[in-house]
Amino acid sequence: MRTPLFKRIRDDIEAVFARDPAARSKIEVLLCYPGLHALLAHRLAHRLWLRGWRLGARWLSQVSRFLTGIEIHPGAVIGERFFIDHGMGVVIGETAEIGDDVTLYQGVTLGGVSGQPGKRHPTLEDGVIVGAGAAVLGPFTVGKRARIGSNAVVLEAVPADTTVVGVPAHAVRRPVVVDWRCFPAYGNEPGTVADPVQAAIERLCQRVEDLENEIGRLRHERQSATTDDERRLVANLRR
Repeated sequence: MRTPLFKRIRDDIEAVFARDPAARSKIEVLLCYPGLHALLAHRLAHRLWLRGWRLGARWLSQVSRFLTGIEIHPGAVIGERFFIDHGMGVVIGETAEIGDDVTLYQGVTLGGVSGQPGKRHPTLEDGVIVGAGAAVLGPFTVGKRARIGSNAVVLEAVPADTTVVGVPAHAVRRPVVVDWRCFPAYGNEPGTVADPVQAAIERLCQRVEDLENEIGRLRHERQSATTDDERRLVANLRR
C-alpha cells in the first residue's frame, strides 16, 4: 500500500532531525535544507512521471535542479526517510532505486555506464550510506546497511553490512550492524577503517626504511673495518 504523500513528507523531515545534529526546528528544516526541497520536488515529479506526464515531470525536476543544485530524475524510485545532507552536486539517474533510510552526502553520483535502454543505474537497499563525492556506477545492488566511503568509485555489487573505500572501491571490513540512526557520517569514521591497500603501502614504506637503516649500518661497519686495516698497514710500514 502506497504511503500517503503528507506522511512521507513528515517522515522525511523527521529523518533530517535523526541524522543531522545541526537541525534545530521543523521550520528551519523546511526553509533551509536543499536536500529536503529536492526530495519534495521529486515526490511530486515522480507521481507525474508514473501518470505519464513525462515532460511536466522532467521540467519540474530541472526547476528543482536549478534551485537546489541536486539533480534527481523523476523516474528514480526513492523510499521513505531519504536524506541528502548538504546536497550540492548530487545526481540520481532515471533507473536508480533507493530503499528506506538511505543517506547521501554532497557530490554523490548514482549513474549509469551504458547507453542502452533498461536498468542502467544502481539499486541502494535500506540503510545505505554514501559518503561525499562517491560515484556508484552501474545496474548492480548495494546491500542493506552498506557504507560507501567518501570519493569511492563503486563499479560492482556491494554485500550487505560492508564498508567499501577507494578507487575502484574495495571492501575493508564488515561493521557491527547497528540501528540506522547511529551511523558514521560520510560512510566511515576517520581513523576507524583500515584500508588494506593503504596498510600494504605503509608496510612497504616501513620495510624500505628498515632496509635503508640496515644498509647504513653495513656501510658504517665497512668504513670502520677499512679504517682499522689502514691503521694496521701504516703501523707495519713504520716498523
